[in-house]
Amino acid sequence: MMVNVTARNVTYTSECDSSSDEESGSTEFDSDSPNTDDKVNPLDIITALFLCSDGFLQQEMALKMSLCQFSVPLLLPNCDTNQCTLMLWAMRDIVKKYRPQSLSESKGFIEDRIVLSELPMISFVRLGECSLSKSEILNKLLSSSQQYHDTFVHHNMECGDSPRRISNGLTEITWYLPCGNTNIDIFSQPVAVANLRGDIASFQTQYSFLCQTSAAIFVFFDHLGSESKFSLLTNQHHKAQIFLVGNYYSKRFIEDALKKVANKLGLTNNKIIIIRKKQKNEADFVKSLRKRVRDVVENSTIKMSIEQMADIAHELGILVDEDSPECQTAKKNAEAITAEIQDILKYKEDHLPRQGEIWKELTCLEKEEYQLRKVGSRNIEDYKSQLQLQKKELRKRQNSYDMSTAMKCFINAISSPGTERFYFLKWMRMNLDNMSRIKLSELREKYKEKSKNSENKEKIKEIDRQISNSSLGTEHFFREMGQIYEASLSLPQTDPARQQLQHLPKLCAELLLDGFPLELVDGDASNIPLRWVSDVLSQLSDLVSPNRKILVVTVLGVQSTGKSTLLNTMFGVQFAVSSGRCTRGAFMLLIKINEDMKKVLNCDFMLIIDTEGLKSPEVAQLDNSLENNDIELATLVVGLSDVTIVNIAMKNSTEMKDILQIVVHAFLRMKEVGKKPKCVFVHQNVSDVSAHEMNSRDRKLLLEQLNEMTQAAAKMEKKEENKSFTDVMEYSPDTGNWYIPGLWNGNPPMAPVNAGYSEAVYELKKHIIQLLGNCESSAYDVMEFKEWVTSLWTAVKHENFIFSFKNSLVADAYMRLCTEFNKWEWEFRKKMYTWVTNAETRISNFGTIAAKSESSDMGEFLTCLKSEASTVLSTLEKEFLDNLTQYFKQPEGHVYLVEGYKEEFSNSAKSLRREMERSVFIQLMMAAEIKQGMTEIDKIKENHKKEIEKAVHVLIDKYRKKKAQMSDEELDKEFDKMWNETLDKLSFSEQKTTNVFTSTFHCLRINLSHRGSHACELLSYKSLQDCGKEPFKYTPERLYNKFKFRFSKWFNIDDHIMAVQKLADSIINDCTQFVRQKVKREKNYSDTYIQEILYLIDEKLQNNQDVKTDIEFEVSLKQHICGLAAREFQKMHEDFVQANDPYRCLMKNKEKFRDDFKMCFINETSVRRRQKNSPTDV
Repeated sequence: MMVNVTARNVTYTSECDSSSDEESGSTEFDSDSPNTDDKVNPLDIITALFLCSDGFLQQEMALKMSLCQFSVPLLLPNCDTNQCTLMLWAMRDIVKKYRPQSLSESKGFIEDRIVLSELPMISFVRLGECSLSKSEILNKLLSSSQQYHDTFVHHNMECGDSPRRISNGLTEITWYLPCGNTNIDIFSQPVAVANLRGDIASFQTQYSFLCQTSAAIFVFFDHLGSESKFSLLTNQHHKAQIFLVGNYYSKRFIEDALKKVANKLGLTNNKIIIIRKKQKNEADFVKSLRKRVRDVVENSTIKMSIEQMADIAHELGILVDEDSPECQTAKKNAEAITAEIQDILKYKEDHLPRQGEIWKELTCLEKEEYQLRKVGSRNIEDYKSQLQLQKKELRKRQNSYDMSTAMKCFINAISSPGTERFYFLKWMRMNLDNMSRIKLSELREKYKEKSKNSENKEKIKEIDRQISNSSLGTEHFFREMGQIYEASLSLPQTDPARQQLQHLPKLCAELLLDGFPLELVDGDASNIPLRWVSDVLSQLSDLVSPNRKILVVTVLGVQSTGKSTLLNTMFGVQFAVSSGRCTRGAFMLLIKINEDMKKVLNCDFMLIIDTEGLKSPEVAQLDNSLENNDIELATLVVGLSDVTIVNIAMKNSTEMKDILQIVVHAFLRMKEVGKKPKCVFVHQNVSDVSAHEMNSRDRKLLLEQLNEMTQAAAKMEKKEENKSFTDVMEYSPDTGNWYIPGLWNGNPPMAPVNAGYSEAVYELKKHIIQLLGNCESSAYDVMEFKEWVTSLWTAVKHENFIFSFKNSLVADAYMRLCTEFNKWEWEFRKKMYTWVTNAETRISNFGTIAAKSESSDMGEFLTCLKSEASTVLSTLEKEFLDNLTQYFKQPEGHVYLVEGYKEEFSNSAKSLRREMERSVFIQLMMAAEIKQGMTEIDKIKENHKKEIEKAVHVLIDKYRKKKAQMSDEELDKEFDKMWNETLDKLSFSEQKTTNVFTSTFHCLRINLSHRGSHACELLSYKSLQDCGKEPFKYTPERLYNKFKFRFSKWFNIDDHIMAVQKLADSIINDCTQFVRQKVKREKNYSDTYIQEILYLIDEKLQNNQDVKTDIEFEVSLKQHICGLAAREFQKMHEDFVQANDPYRCLMKNKEKFRDDFKMCFINETSVRRRQKNSPTDV
């Protein structure tokens, strides 16, 4: 439903218009107007529409009429039953903001649901015939001198003079709300204004109602002569003050009759009788009328909300639209939940516990699973298993909570049939909005108070956090539902708790089908509950016929630029815009396409996605990763869209330009998006008719900048076939920019909706429908859309690096710096590796003739080497930092764009020095330990005979005393005891072997970390242990699909396959030779080997750019070579440790020592036995 200020204009077209004067050649003037009986009065149309609509459409119409500053029905007559209805429910959704004079100094404001606001009501009625147009005078009364507005339909409007057929007895209401400016405000306080259509003599019930609810009643009349009129005014039991408004010009005006009524009513004061006399023109008359109204508003004690009026309506037999059983049951169910809410923050913790910190922790773990930022040198599979265990533990914590009473009530209520659940959700939304609004108002006051003192920084920060978390809407209950469901899936399938929750996705799918928004992205956690959303979409697919096609429209823009209002106006949907808070995350809403439009759009449903405002300062204070979250959200929703509306405040597109560039860059880094989203820029609050023409240069410049960024991104990602922004997103500078005037025509709160806004949005809608009509090939069915959401969000979660940049030029400059930095780092590591290799040789030669000049003590020698290493490291660090300084002095390469990263890279260089120092010291100590250990072993080998003989003598003496013989087992036991004692005395222990595959994968992941989310995805598909076992074979399927149209122009596909395979074979051969050389040296493994291999591969690929390759080729080639190398290096490392570990060398001789021990024992025993048995020498 559009918001259109011209909606009440009724154009009368007679059937005889087809035969015009021109056709007949007549030159006569037709002085007679068409027969008024054939016309339809606008009030009859309004009455008929309200009578024919259900409560929800009535509510929507009342809201839109109120936005247009039209009066809305207060008492709706039904000519069939001769009863009227108080339209309380219809007005429930109207929320107004205003600033009374009392708050003008503090710049505060009041925001409230209008039916709950206690305001004085001024009623205007007519008694008998009246020559004054009451409604027109009312319009002038409420309009400022600068801008007249027809709040009420009146006689002089188009078709306003036609007879009313069904709208007599209609009582309309409007509100005058001040803005706090004395020069603009007509009344300093808010006031409700009611207008009864028809003679009060015919509608005494409505008149009685107004008498009991109004602060004052202005009775318009021409003649008060009849007894019935006299009694009607004097017999009413009313609290309202009566004002009589007459027209002196009327032929029927009788002054004596007026005096009689005035005396009877006690109206002796001339101020209470307003007569338009000859000396008063219309402006003076309205001015005096305003003065009386102002006096009443400022002095009245009678204030009543529309909700309170329902009791009076019941007493008078007036129906109330809220009294339907479904509405009352839903209200009761909603209040059972909301009545328990005292403290919103505590309520969310107690009743909605699964979506707080636990869900945020789960989000971090999910992203870490893909990005592996904290894996370090740990085994990748072990790390992932650890993350999985943590996730299971968090799900277990979620399942440990019992479902709160509030959630049980909520689920039961949305399970109720028919309109009852619609009423329930509406009641819930309104009640929760009311609470959030009150809480936010209190917190804003606190914030304002604390901000006066600069020492309250911590308190202000805490209030900021509370403001962010104090919103509570139905989305939080649905979010909890989603988390309850997702947590239940971790339970066994046979668990009753899981089975009882299987119906929840279907409930949400039904609501989605009925037009309710569903949260796609949780704005608080910046995550999609994928399983929940997937299962809801699966259920939606089951509810609609198979293969129903969906087209997607998304709006994207900076916070508070009117995105939700634009969608609501364009598509007649109901995204929240008046809840006192901005949209968080992203919500999707399904619109069923009618049969006529299906032929145009070639689809069955349109999915509208409303998103959180980007660059939100509120969220920026709470979350350091705001930029990442913004771009993740933007990348997701643009990727899902057929048409993306980029909403921009005024003419300035800079704020969105950077985000769009990163979105495009992300698309290039991720695997193909699958379709080309269409892009439409909407510039809001631009009313100048010359805007489109005057901004043509700006549009051209914007496209040039976007093209430059796209080329930079494409070059970085080696996808140079993308030459311009329009290769990735469909955009035309001429038809892709729309300029829309401001929403309000004047100063709110009394400004009506601008007619230009409505017309411009309507034209934009037609353009978008035209764009969608050309999207037939890209339309998804529901299940395809579900799969696309999953795969796209997975790609976004893999992505990390590129989301950290303002735009692609910055990313390109950063990549150039990274490339140089990596070269310097490689030189640093290579030089230190060479030094360490020499130092290890010197340690292994320690104590030999070749190293006579070295210190005689290993401890002193090690200290000298450490000191020498520190000196070398300091020299290399200085070179590194000098290179960095020189780099930032060069004029080329957009270096100035990454000036802010200089300190970060400087710290990285210093950190590298510290890391290398630790690593070098450990290697030196290990080499020294090996040398000392081998020396100890040599001593043990030299002395082992003496030690064994000594132990044997002790053993023989021990057993001779016992007069016992030793068995073979006892000898083994004694030897093992002696062996263990020997081991305990050693200064070294067994050296542990390194898992070369883990460290290789770590190096490979770092090498590919700047190559995008798809590279990270590809790495996770295959274990490194399985790579390099089979010969490498290039499979060009994906590249062929991507370039198949270009290949035919460039070269034969077979030639290309051969060229790529030849390149791969050449690189593999060079790397294999490198691995063989390293293995042949029989040295220990170092990470430098893998880093050198990756450096070699990158260099070869860089030097052969004429051969077109893609990221799949690069990743699979590197995996193949690294797998092969890691397997060889693992064996080399294990062989080295086996040969050089003193502990293992000693253990190799254990059995030899055991045999020597046993042989010595046997020999010694034999000798002693012979000595004992031989005769004694004489």
